[in-house]
Amino acid sequence: MADQAVDVGGQAGASGSQFFGRQRELKALRADIERAGLDTISGRKAPRARVLLIAGRPGSGRTALADELARRLADDYPDGVLRTRLTEPGGRRVPMEQAARALLDSLSIASPPGADEDELTEMVREALAVRRTLLFLDDAGDAEQVDPLLPDNSDCLVVAVAQGPLTGIPDVRPCTLGGMDAKSAIELLGTFTGSVRITVDPQAAESIAEECGGLPAALVLIGGWLAARPRASVADVAKRLRGLPDAGEQPTSARPLARAFRLVYESLPPSAAGMLRLLALAPGGTADAHTASALAGCSVQTAGTTLHELAAHGFLHTLAGPSSAPGDVQYEVPGALAPLLRALMEAQDRPAEVQLARARMLERTVRQLQACRAVTEPDGSPAVKKLAGMPRALRFANAAAAAQWLRLRQPALLAAARMAVEDGDLDTLARRLVAALVRALAAHRGTEAAAPELYGLHQLVLSVAQRRGLHREEAAALLNLADLDAQTGRTKDALVRYRAALDAGRAAHDPYATGRAMESVGAAHQDLGDWQRAADWYGRALAQRQTRGERADEARLYGRLGTAHTYAGRYGEALRSWRAAAAGYRRLGDLPSQARALSEVARVQEYAGRPEESLHTCREAVEWARQAGDARLQAALQLRLADTLDRLGDPAAARLHRATAGRLLGEEGSAYEIRSTSAKD
Repeated sequence: MADQAVDVGGQAGASGSQFFGRQRELKALRADIERAGLDTISGRKAPRARVLLIAGRPGSGRTALADELARRLADDYPDGVLRTRLTEPGGRRVPMEQAARALLDSLSIASPPGADEDELTEMVREALAVRRTLLFLDDAGDAEQVDPLLPDNSDCLVVAVAQGPLTGIPDVRPCTLGGMDAKSAIELLGTFTGSVRITVDPQAAESIAEECGGLPAALVLIGGWLAARPRASVADVAKRLRGLPDAGEQPTSARPLARAFRLVYESLPPSAAGMLRLLALAPGGTADAHTASALAGCSVQTAGTTLHELAAHGFLHTLAGPSSAPGDVQYEVPGALAPLLRALMEAQDRPAEVQLARARMLERTVRQLQACRAVTEPDGSPAVKKLAGMPRALRFANAAAAAQWLRLRQPALLAAARMAVEDGDLDTLARRLVAALVRALAAHRGTEAAAPELYGLHQLVLSVAQRRGLHREEAAALLNLADLDAQTGRTKDALVRYRAALDAGRAAHDPYATGRAMESVGAAHQDLGDWQRAADWYGRALAQRQTRGERADEARLYGRLGTAHTYAGRYGEALRSWRAAAAGYRRLGDLPSQARALSEVARVQEYAGRPEESLHTCREAVEWARQAGDARLQAALQLRLADTLDRLGDPAAARLHRATAGRLLGEEGSAYEIRSTSAKD
């Protein structure tokens, strides 16, 4: 049998990060990189990156081998090693859109919100086409998950980990892993027990390696059990393993792990065993002390201690946390153990208890997100006062600590939101969780930077609203999604959603959503250059605002109507609309907006061939801007006056107005910059 390997770094009880065996596999994989492919043999340059496949069951050390290979090859790929996981520990396939976004984030490339998987995977391939990168695709389900991400660049290398062959991807030779050989397995046990206990009874150690099938995951569980019991002999464990009944419900290759799991699990105290089973509910397979505390219904301190002990037994992997505080350490449920935990939970825990645990976890997450956002609020605000009443364990020291927590927990938080919505029985909690996550992301990252995540969250809100017949929330979600579509240039998609939001707003009898949707439909038609329809929808929105006496919105909509009529060349209607807007702003006492509306009146008058009237109106606008104390607006209007005077043949007066604009801004160069900006407007 070939040399075997396992990395026990991060396992409590093991002495540092160690990698065992697999030297032959590593050598063969490196040779495979240099092996001539079918294209090279035929005299053509390889069109895509070489794919190395490491195949094996979960628990066989396949990811450890891929990690070691990537580490040794890193210097050959100056643009770095990119890694993404294609299957979550619980067995859920990661959507291609999510995987592509993760890779783009690693490359510091912004991904457009709402983009489909084809667009995102194309962006990944384009980015890698000009880089020399090693791409590590962990736990791929099949070739359909791998193929869209393959770089069209033979200078890149793809290392894929999967359970079986990737049929459909050409020129891939799998490196198939089985159990570890006895020598490597005993070395692994020795990192937990120390060499003395192995030396005393080497035959018993060999028996354990055989009973575990050489699977690293099974050996780590047994090693953790022995490390926690320094007085127990290796022979005793070998005897216990032999005495366990065969796990007949499991595939033959999975039975050694199932039996080792059973032995160690049955040695746990009831409280620790109960917490371990419920960790099958952990979003994305990751948990911290807060998550475990909520699931098990115990204190955060108790949960942290129990998680540490479970990691020492090999049930969990320890991940990095934002600080060394016990509550901040994150743990991951190994993919090989997740199905076993879920089966135990379904067999031993009543459905009502499981649902209650899930509800407690989601409620705790909501409160953490509320605290995460509240820390960004000014002192004395209602949110800060509410934060002061929360338990100390839920609070953050400052905004920076909250932002770091949100960044590190974001994958798990998004997974929690998806899980809550998919559950279907906790929709009230799901809506609260999504709303709290949206507010926290917006507070710490801003709506523009967080737009890709917000888009997915709005989709979750939409699915719950449609399932529950919540028309008001459906309208709000559709409006938010449509706004993001419009911002990224998908105007036709936005138009469809705005119309759907209008229907939902009417069904909810929500005048705000209805008016907002009608105005947005008009804006979408305007972006598409359909000025007639734009004016029609603006008119409908205007009529609704007038009925409700909403004067500020009425004045604004008159301006939007004026813009649509202007672009359509209907100058008479445009003038009436802009004058109505100016009158509305005057009644509201909004002098800057009144001045801007009058400047648009002057622009339309000039378009209509009435320069003298335009000059008079523009002077009136300048005066209102002066009274408003808006120097920048006044300077822009002075420049517009100068342009009009130039066209009327009075360059001397035009120069005076430009000089006035320069004085208002402090320097003439800034005035000319504003002149170009106002021309675009």
